[in-house]
Amino acid sequence: MAVSAEEIDHALDLFAGLGPLTTRKMFGGLSIYCEGTIFAILMSDGRLLLKGQGAMQDRFDAMKFERWDYKRKDGSATYMPYWFLPDSAQDDADEATALAREALDHL
Repeated sequence: MAVSAEEIDHALDLFAGLGPLTTRKMFGGLSIYCEGTIFAILMSDGRLLLKGQGAMQDRFDAMKFERWDYKRKDGSATYMPYWFLPDSAQDDADEATALAREALDHL
């Protein structure tokens, strides 16, 4: 299932405070870029994730954000460098933008 136009508009509205954003559709979802740097993914199920690298990985973990993982055929987990945006930021553009800005500072 692909993301809807409404889900895309909502994600872009949440992060509008970052400045001009670009997007690219991928695997039924959407990657979101600020000044050419990918910082977020909108999954095909409508969930938003932020990219974390360096110190931001520890910060997201300390804030108890859920990390994106998937199971391999052998049952082992593979962790991706993305964390799900918390529920509190799903409808709060100030919180979402602040988290995204902090994540971008570490990319």
